[in-house]
Amino acid sequence: MKKIVFGSFIISFTLFLGCSRGPEKPEPTDTPTSGEVNIVVDESFQKLFDSQIFTFEALYNNAKVHVNYLPENEALVQMINDSCKVVVMCRDLTTAERKSFEAKNLFPISTKIAEDAIVLLINPENTDTVLTVEQVKSILLGRDSVWTQLDKQSNLEGINVVFDNAGSANARYMKDTLLNGKDFAKTVFAVKSNLEVIDYVSSHKNALGVLSVNWVSDMDDSATTNILKKVKMVAISKDEASTPLKAYQAYIKTKEYPFTRNVYMISRQTRAGLGMGFVSFVAGDKGQLMILKAGLIPAIAPVRLVHVNIE
Repeated sequence: MKKIVFGSFIISFTLFLGCSRGPEKPEPTDTPTSGEVNIVVDESFQKLFDSQIFTFEALYNNAKVHVNYLPENEALVQMINDSCKVVVMCRDLTTAERKSFEAKNLFPISTKIAEDAIVLLINPENTDTVLTVEQVKSILLGRDSVWTQLDKQSNLEGINVVFDNAGSANARYMKDTLLNGKDFAKTVFAVKSNLEVIDYVSSHKNALGVLSVNWVSDMDDSATTNILKKVKMVAISKDEASTPLKAYQAYIKTKEYPFTRNVYMISRQTRAGLGMGFVSFVAGDKGQLMILKAGLIPAIAPVRLVHVNIE
């Protein structure tokens, strides 16, 4: 009888200890090449990451990358709330953002994957195909609000600047880098997607659209060639004395084109899970070649610049 009572006591004590610790978290089941992971990508790079994810999942049949394309300001919130393990953004985390993660005992890893550029798009009937950086700044501030202020021969009137989203990386870059935080003019507005920017510019002669270059840089892509039938790129010069340049890869690499920026994949998953596996893929040979083909500058793979003399 005493043995039975003692055995019951041991069982009860063990159950008590188990309850006091609470339910144990399940062990992660994903690996660098299998399982499932949620990521958020700045919607500027939807075309590029549709291809990256398709290729990655084709190579690793047991891997599933669930992607959500959002404006930059929403992407970071998703990672802070642990709704995703990886974000793709056009900037690194700030010191304050890193401290907020570290307060939760999280130490995100940032990996630069590419160099990108912002392009300005106009309607094919617009003859003003060259702008200086200062003119772009004046347009965004509303100082130059009519095309005839920039080109006396223009027959167009008010300039309407259209961004993909009010919280996008494109809007943030222009406001912080070019305007030093000043507000946009009332003639500047946002739609809801990159494709809406293209549609708006193609149907409004006086529009000036702002997009990431990867939407118009892959000349082997039929979608790109169709876009360039509806809109055209503006050449930008750093000042009146500089040569106007379009956002071609060579000029992005040398920083001669003025509106360039870095692209990062930031992971809160520091162990060897699928999130880190996908980051490694994009930063590796295959992923970097896809970035090169898309018209961006790969961060890791070497790029060879060739100077051609035309006599």
